[in-house]
Amino acid sequence: MPLNRRQLNAIVTLLSSASPRRKLLAGIVLLLALVGWLWPQQSSQGGAAGEIQGVVVAIADGDTLTVLDAAQQQHKVRFAFIDAPEKAQPYGQRARQALSEQVFRQQVRVEVIEQDRYARNVGRVWRQDTDINLAMVRQGYAWHYRQYAQKTQGSEDFSRYQQAQQQAEAQRLGLWQQSTPQAPWDWRQRRREAQP
Repeated sequence: MPLNRRQLNAIVTLLSSASPRRKLLAGIVLLLALVGWLWPQQSSQGGAAGEIQGVVVAIADGDTLTVLDAAQQQHKVRFAFIDAPEKAQPYGQRARQALSEQVFRQQVRVEVIEQDRYARNVGRVWRQDTDINLAMVRQGYAWHYRQYAQKTQGSEDFSRYQQAQQQAEAQRLGLWQQSTPQAPWDWRQRRREAQP
């Protein structure tokens, strides 16, 4: 870890007969430097931003899976930009099956965008050159989750996902075969409201 001038001064301060307050501040400078040095190491191994590569070992539903990396570490991944029907919803099991057919036991690459409140990596999943997130929308097994996609998705990608959903609706693919498909976020909200 290369040290800058400020960090070298902090080390000198710690080793000198400086006041306890100055030594505490020097210690904080060094601690922050250490955290800054370690953080990129963690993200390259599949942290909150970076990339995960490995084999898909589990499919939870149409937009959540588990990847086992080369170090035998499991990473739970929630798909960015889309929302598939919940398992208990119509087409929920079909969405899970469609995802399984595309990636189960396959090598994938995940572009990690963030971590969600459940400590899952949120990202875009690639199998070779195929954007699996987009494929799920294109096949009619997921909605383009515009509410969240607007925050992190580039404008070209946003348009591509929107067009994919419109085409799936027009062709009545997957969940669009229903007369009035209910978006998963609405379904979850109604379930929360129904609970005592």
